[in-house]
Amino acid sequence: MWRASPAFGPVRPVTDNGDVVSTQEQQRRRKPVGVAPAPRDPDRTPALPPHVAFWLAPVAVAAVIGVVAGVQLTGAAAPRQLSDPGAVVRWGLPVAQVTSYLAMAVVIGCLLFACTLVPAFADGRRPRSRTAPGRDTEHPAFRRLMTAAAAGGVVWTLAAIVVTVLTYADVSGVPMSAEPGFTAQLAYFVTALGSGQAWLAVTVIAALVSTLALGVRNLTGLALTTVLALAATVPLSLIGHSASAGDHEGAVSSLGLHLVGICLWVGGVGALAVAAPALGPLTGVTLRRFSALAGVAFVLVFASGVVNAAIRLGDWAALGSPYGMLVVAKTAATLVLGVFGFAHRRWVLPRFAAGRLGARRAMGQLVVGEIVVMAATMGLGTALSRSATPAPEDLTPDASPAFLLSGYDLPPELTPSRLLTEWRWDWLWVAVALLAAVGYLRGVGVLHRRGDRVPVVRTVVWLLGCAALVYVTSGGLAVYGRVMFSVHMVDHMALTMVVPLFLVVGAPVTLALRALSPRTDGTRGPREWILRIVHSRYSAVITHPVVAAALFVGSLVVFYYTPLFGFALTEHVGHELMIVHFLLTGYLFLVVLIGTDPLPRRPAYPLRLVLLLATMAFHAFFGVTLMGSTTLLEPDYFGNLARTWGLSPIADQQLGGAFAWGIGEIPTIVVAIGVAVMWSRADSRESKRRDRAADRNNEAELTAYNDMFARLAQADRRGGPQTPKETP
Repeated sequence: MWRASPAFGPVRPVTDNGDVVSTQEQQRRRKPVGVAPAPRDPDRTPALPPHVAFWLAPVAVAAVIGVVAGVQLTGAAAPRQLSDPGAVVRWGLPVAQVTSYLAMAVVIGCLLFACTLVPAFADGRRPRSRTAPGRDTEHPAFRRLMTAAAAGGVVWTLAAIVVTVLTYADVSGVPMSAEPGFTAQLAYFVTALGSGQAWLAVTVIAALVSTLALGVRNLTGLALTTVLALAATVPLSLIGHSASAGDHEGAVSSLGLHLVGICLWVGGVGALAVAAPALGPLTGVTLRRFSALAGVAFVLVFASGVVNAAIRLGDWAALGSPYGMLVVAKTAATLVLGVFGFAHRRWVLPRFAAGRLGARRAMGQLVVGEIVVMAATMGLGTALSRSATPAPEDLTPDASPAFLLSGYDLPPELTPSRLLTEWRWDWLWVAVALLAAVGYLRGVGVLHRRGDRVPVVRTVVWLLGCAALVYVTSGGLAVYGRVMFSVHMVDHMALTMVVPLFLVVGAPVTLALRALSPRTDGTRGPREWILRIVHSRYSAVITHPVVAAALFVGSLVVFYYTPLFGFALTEHVGHELMIVHFLLTGYLFLVVLIGTDPLPRRPAYPLRLVLLLATMAFHAFFGVTLMGSTTLLEPDYFGNLARTWGLSPIADQQLGGAFAWGIGEIPTIVVAIGVAVMWSRADSRESKRRDRAADRNNEAELTAYNDMFARLAQADRRGGPQTPKETP
């Protein structure tokens, strides 16, 4: 028998009575000298490392303590006066929720590690078949991660099912029952009501992810599986307090960022615990890579948590309420985790790199303290989601029509100055812009320290593009674009032509490929993923000049003349998807025309001008059509906002058509000038190249050209002129 010592310690033999075998007895049991030990069978590696099972109990206890303490403080689990679903529902629902969140985080962390931080194959070997790699070729750490991902997916699925049933019982105030009426109402709940649909979507995603984790071993497939798992944060961010907060869209965006950060941070620590015993020589580099990821995740979790709490609290005085005290406790726990992470990065990793700290001890110091505190913090967060907020969440009886349709009251009458002073922060795109700006500056710094230079103009233009993205999504154009079609059209033109123009000139892919170091340990890092995407068949299709142009101009008709426009106006998810789509289509079209980043193919300059002129004509046709139209787009929305200032809805729509025709052509002209300049520079470079080649080979090409004409002339002199015969 064998008994495990404390976490990450050695494994000691014990007798049948449980006593530790003495050192002399251990020496006596050793094999004779000269007998080689039997090779370790990789298939006999345990499904989960022993220390993971050892820490499951304290993690579960910490999570439950956090939940119980939180709901006890706020009274969220107290019996109700009317329609009480029972103690099983009141206490079981938060426990099931935190179980679901923890399992989701672990699954995402394991999949992310398998895609980016751990090699899929041992010793650089590749499987004989791409679809069914042999188990003997898989790296042991990779195998552990995939096993943990599949097992965590099963737990996630079961916990999501339990949460769905208990949520229905909690919302309806009906105790758990096996009667047909309870089942029928549960089916209605998951198909017709928002909370039920959200948890049904989470359950389906969890089931799909757990199934894919069992069978998929291709890294591209695993990356797509990771994206699918992260998509479960979308329905979770749309329910609960964020769905009914005063700043609905700000609360939803901040909660979504919070959940993503938690999955990357908590899930990464869990994945590190799973893969630790099998990393071997990769332990140090894995710790460094995860430390960088954890730093970004910590900033994301802390900042989004503060924003979301501020929206839910309403004012500073609410910090003295039970909900506010729970927010303070959760914030303090998050800061403690941040201190742990800083200490690991500042002291543990350098000692490990210097060889003064063993791998197991380093892993223990990294995981032991954090994983328990993380579980307790997630328990507090779950208790927050179950507790009533100080800020009122119910819809007031005198809510305006604009609030009922868009979730916000009408802004004050539009003036030029208010386009600069009115803001409604879209925290999703604020985070995207900040990460893009910081990442770009870090890349510039890496090249500068290496002695390479990045043109200052590119850096300035990229930062201007990030600032423009924030304004277009959060500034006055975004605020008034929700109530006036004309402003919406200006915002659309800026989103699809102005912001991508700045970003394309910044050449981010080129900078990333120059700044990021290639990996040689069998893992696929950011640089490898960028190259994989650039050279993929999908990239070749969507960056084809005709396809990019079709997506750019065809999106206008498909979006504005279908229910997609109404979906983007009334639903936050639709609004964000609209921004993603038009930003990407504009970027793809412009990178084909004037970009310097690597692409599978580039069209000739004449074709670029033809495509640009065609899109300009289509924009003009689209704008003229709107100017002459007397049919209001989305009349249920724009016609019922009760806007008492500005033009009428139909006149405002016609003005938007004029903006699409006139203002939309200005960026097009700028791009046309850019294409012409690039064409001229390309011809100049080609002429210089030919001149240098002529200087090297003593104008051999021109000499050969003249010799050809000389031979032709000599042949004509020998044969004489060929004159046609005269006809009678």
